[in-house]
Amino acid sequence: MRLIGMLDSPFVRRVAVTLDVLDVPFTHEAVSVFSTFEKFQRINPVVKAPTLVLDDGTVLMDSSLILAYVESTLPAAQSLWSKDGAARALEYRVVSLSVAGCEKCAQYIYERNLRPQQFQFEPWLTRVAGQLREAFAAVERELTTHALLFSHDRSHAAIAAGIAWSFSQSMLAQLLPAAAHPALSRLSGRMERTSTFIKYPPDGPGVPSGSV
Repeated sequence: MRLIGMLDSPFVRRVAVTLDVLDVPFTHEAVSVFSTFEKFQRINPVVKAPTLVLDDGTVLMDSSLILAYVESTLPAAQSLWSKDGAARALEYRVVSLSVAGCEKCAQYIYERNLRPQQFQFEPWLTRVAGQLREAFAAVERELTTHALLFSHDRSHAAIAAGIAWSFSQSMLAQLLPAAAHPALSRLSGRMERTSTFIKYPPDGPGVPSGSV
């Protein structure tokens, strides 16, 4: 399998880290949707990261669907989801909130960096900033209330939340003060010290600036 995309994308990084934790072999190709658009387009005409190319040539997209497919091919014992239904629902909630937080961060960054300043719509930025704050505040509450559930590293929820928080802090720390998110800061710090997170650092060119 080939994972296409830059690791500065939290979605690409989530897939890379999770595949490694699952012991699923893959090769990573650091192709940018910006600087190497045409190269990415030849692999996947939609140019969406992450892209996973299966051994038979099938192209998959969307980090959650990619990981759902991969886990469906593995023995149930290898799953990174809890066996208990209530715990698994909570993990789904944390993953969905983490992914939503990343999506809103990306929307905010794209509006600021890619749209010319004279065309930026401040009410939209205010709305998106509020959404991303609510997403991370909700993750913080879940981690505070259910700390034991996220005390182990082989967990979709711990991986997704750790990566999401690292991404948000690298790009929009001014909107999400660490002091207001102590549980997330502890979780992300712990995950970033694991060998797998270190193996896949969030390297890449970032979002090019198109503002004036």
